[in-house]
Amino acid sequence: MLPDRCSIKQGGGQCVNPPDYIISVLSDGEYMVGVTCSRHKDEIRGLLEALQAKGEIPRGKLRFSRLKSVGTDCIRADAEDLIQL
Repeated sequence: MLPDRCSIKQGGGQCVNPPDYIISVLSDGEYMVGVTCSRHKDEIRGLLEALQAKGEIPRGKLRFSRLKSVGTDCIRADAEDLIQL
């Protein structure tokens, strides 16, 4: 499961935008760091590079993987639709 909102906090509250990218670090494997919307992609890149410089998260290449929206039709069954065997 992924968070339903961007990982950036603004003015004490969390960004209300849905995520567009999964952020991960490629360093002796791949580690998911968070999710971000398109609007905050550059801002979070700068924050993560600063954290890497401090050694708080692993050094490595930052990867932004685009999320794809998927929609489904809800299927509901009424009692009339059921068949007794």
